[in-house]
Amino acid sequence: MIKVLIADDQELMRQSLQIILGMEQDLEVIGAVENGTEVIRAVRKEKPDVILMDIRMPEMDGVVCTQIIKENYPNIRIIILTTFDDDEYVFNALKYGASGYLLKGISTKELAEAIRKVYHGTAMINEDIASKVLRLFSRMAQTNLAIQVDEKQTADLKPTEWHIIALVGRGMSNKEIAGKLGLSDGSVRNSLSAILSKLDLRDRTQLAIWAVQTGAVNRDMEDKM
Repeated sequence: MIKVLIADDQELMRQSLQIILGMEQDLEVIGAVENGTEVIRAVRKEKPDVILMDIRMPEMDGVVCTQIIKENYPNIRIIILTTFDDDEYVFNALKYGASGYLLKGISTKELAEAIRKVYHGTAMINEDIASKVLRLFSRMAQTNLAIQVDEKQTADLKPTEWHIIALVGRGMSNKEIAGKLGLSDGSVRNSLSAILSKLDLRDRTQLAIWAVQTGAVNRDMEDKM
């Protein structure tokens, strides 16, 4: 059972999401709160697996709340569910560790499936803003926001791990990477964990940004030339 916490300042939205997600056999809504401060209280008490987080909430917004949660509970997955696709919101939510960024117009089926995928380690980004995210990653490569990895940390990376890094940088899911490289989903998940540990990175979002910044995103192409 996947434990889900809902955070939205609109009561109607909270109630609707509770009803909709409560109909899914493998999802359990453990709470619905209206601001970031309440999210933190609920997390301490309930330990959810996935949080559906609105951006604009009173007292503490979703971006700040995401940062605090991921710093203290890195294993909790956070999906930003909002009506806003503003560049700054997208950038900050992903920078602080959100696993997904979805607009509220998605269908019930899509939302439930997104929760399942994020729970199992796949990043989920609404198609309407996916291209914007890729542009943001590219711009970040030219700024002082670069993610730092010591060259010594890359020395132990295996050829397959470099291929996985490149494909993560192109936005591929674990399943897509597994198909591309002829591996099992489990092997890809294990390799990703090893890669993040070796590079001392928090999650696949940081890995994707680093891959774009360093050019590692093109490495497997270069190996074939």
